[in-house]
Amino acid sequence: MTSIFAQRRQKLLAMKAFRDGQTHAPTADTACPGCGQTMGAGALSQTQYVCPHCGYHMPLGSYYRLSTILDAGSFRELNPRLTSTDPLHFPDYSAKLEATRKKTGLNEAVVTALGAVDGQKCVIGVLDARFFLGSMSAAVGEKITRAIEFAAKSRLPLILFSASGGARMQEGILSLMQMAKTSAALARFDEKGGFFLSVLTNPTTGGVTASFASLGDVILAEPGALIGFAGPRVIEQTIGQTLPLGFQRAEFQLKHGFVDAVVPRSELRSTISHLLALHGKGGRNE
Repeated sequence: MTSIFAQRRQKLLAMKAFRDGQTHAPTADTACPGCGQTMGAGALSQTQYVCPHCGYHMPLGSYYRLSTILDAGSFRELNPRLTSTDPLHFPDYSAKLEATRKKTGLNEAVVTALGAVDGQKCVIGVLDARFFLGSMSAAVGEKITRAIEFAAKSRLPLILFSASGGARMQEGILSLMQMAKTSAALARFDEKGGFFLSVLTNPTTGGVTASFASLGDVILAEPGALIGFAGPRVIEQTIGQTLPLGFQRAEFQLKHGFVDAVVPRSELRSTISHLLALHGKGGRNE
């Protein structure tokens, strides 16, 4: 029987997921960025915000994403009150942080949680591109590091969904330090035999790509996701050459060995469940 606490957690997640959905497609028809076709909010919610015409995968809010992956009633958020400060007193940063929190309902650009997929417990984190482009602040790095350490201590597999523009410029070197911090935490997790599944969504760029997002034991990507360090325009301007068609997209990265599989959103939950079952609780098969 589902406990009253699990029911409350599920209700809370459902409310936050609904709010995320309203952000993506409020009431009016939404034009697909891929093909330009318009769709109503109801039609999009039925396809998990994947265009039924061209298959374009629209961005998802953290709580909505969690609601599509985790078992009902299993969600328990970790470190929900951990937020960024303004360590460098960067102009207007504090005001922008507050405005973004009110607009998104998020405290930071990542939500981490304890949950289960088909009864298999795991620690999961989801970056949210609505919050400063999912950039890695000191608080984001700390939340991800704590999630990694919690997974190691609990001997649970770790799943991280990335959607990021990279480091957060308003926090300077403190943001860049999170690349080493999260990578070091994953190295310790790896030494203990922990299983880390990295899922790359659109976009995954900058310091996130250059650190924890690329360190998964298995790396999945959603169709069409932009995955790379610098953007294609910057690279073209730097090398003075025209890049190949589809450069840095998930399918290109799969062909060149940077990801293990490109998985449509409708198949992500079942794929994750299958991988967790293969690797067992908190460890890799040898």
